[in-house]
Amino acid sequence: MVSTLISYQAITRDIGRSLALATSDRMTQRDKTYYLAEISKIDSIDDFMSNQRVLSFAMRAFGLEDMLNSKALIRKVLEGGIDDRRSLANTLADPRFREFAEAFNFKRYGATTTSFGRTQQGTVDRFLRQALETNAGRSNEGVRLALYFERKAPTINSVYSLLADRAIYKVIETALDLPTNLPSAGIEKQVALISQRLDIADLKDPKELARFISRFASLWDIENGGSASTSGVVGIAPLTSGQFGISSGTLASIQALRLNRGR
Repeated sequence: MVSTLISYQAITRDIGRSLALATSDRMTQRDKTYYLAEISKIDSIDDFMSNQRVLSFAMRAFGLEDMLNSKALIRKVLEGGIDDRRSLANTLADPRFREFAEAFNFKRYGATTTSFGRTQQGTVDRFLRQALETNAGRSNEGVRLALYFERKAPTINSVYSLLADRAIYKVIETALDLPTNLPSAGIEKQVALISQRLDIADLKDPKELARFISRFASLWDIENGGSASTSGVVGIAPLTSGQFGISSGTLASIQALRLNRGR
């Protein structure tokens, strides 16, 4: 059996080659080609929302595939933009919505929104990375979590942002050997304990990040009975911040904190 760490390192050793292999299937290439051909023709939220294929591609690129049936919410996120601290994207605890609204910022840029690199090749690159992580998770969910954490770690600026993403929290919970009932203790106790065990600044250091992921991978294998496929532990649905065990109370508290800061 190949361990989680060895599988993760095999992918990241040559990430370009791994991406090419994981996304070389005909359907992925066809979706990519269609998206790049159509996205620049879209100049409004209405156009964006009405092109199901383009919208689906974009949402999957930002890890929002589980929200494909929540178009009313996505529309409100886009209409509010990110410039107002109290906009929906800024007050939802889940960081995926703000990232999506920032990339497709029709509120600020109007018809020119889709002319930027982030909405064209940038979104394609995100889509391909998501595909790589999903493919890895089909054989070992720990590898997908490690890849996801590596990608998101540079954006983690506080323990609060860490708590807002359940997939990231699962890595933290495993690597720091946190009590499984910690989310029920309240947000302040969670923040205090995690702060004692983790310096967020270390996640910006590639060497420290590599050590942290190595620790996670080793403990993941121990917790999940070795290096066999562990996709059954958390399922092979798209990796999103809604999969793992943070209480809804914690997310509500984070959202309340954001609202208070915006006043």
